[in-house]
Amino acid sequence: MALSNVAERTTSTDLIFDSLYERIVSLELLPGTKISETEVAKSLGYSRQPVREAFTRLANLNLLLIRPQRATLVRPFSLELIADARFMRLAIELEVVRQAAAIPVPGAVKKLRSSIKAQREAVNTGDTQAFHDLDYEFHKLMCEAAGRPAAFQIISENKAQVDRLCVLSLTSPETMETLFADHVAILEAMMDHNALRAEEVLRQHLSRLDPVIDAIYTTHRAYFEH
Repeated sequence: MALSNVAERTTSTDLIFDSLYERIVSLELLPGTKISETEVAKSLGYSRQPVREAFTRLANLNLLLIRPQRATLVRPFSLELIADARFMRLAIELEVVRQAAAIPVPGAVKKLRSSIKAQREAVNTGDTQAFHDLDYEFHKLMCEAAGRPAAFQIISENKAQVDRLCVLSLTSPETMETLFADHVAILEAMMDHNALRAEEVLRQHLSRLDPVIDAIYTTHRAYFEH
């Protein structure tokens, strides 16, 4: 899911950024792939300037590696960057659930409950893409429930490192069921104003990626920085 808000897209740079972001995170553009400003500009029908600006934004997210006098690359996975991103996300979301458990924003709570219902349906039908999108939305709504919607922008930027990695793993029905149960438990803890329980479940929820990352590093090491 792209980071730009559709309603705020006012420049060609935004459109180019979103297009490349989706291709990188979905692994249409694999780690280590060479990418050219000239070729992207030609294929999308833009001048090189907005493409260069989009490249810079993607490099700032550690998704591109811009090398002077050498070809720009889709940045390989980095265990260090992934660890940093997960640390930042956990730190932010722990504060989010604490605040949401204290005084949740009513409108966001209603949306969270609707999200839970939609997640249940996605799990029942085995729709992994729908569940992935709803998972993304659920964490965004948690920030809204805490009265800190801007926090999700930072979370999204850090999620990019992990999201493209997880495209390589198949989401089983059992995995979706487990993640769904975590979401239910987090929401219940928030509704009970039980911040400690919400934090406990959130820590467990985010740690479920540990074995996935280890397995992908073992089976797809060529995609990682050496």
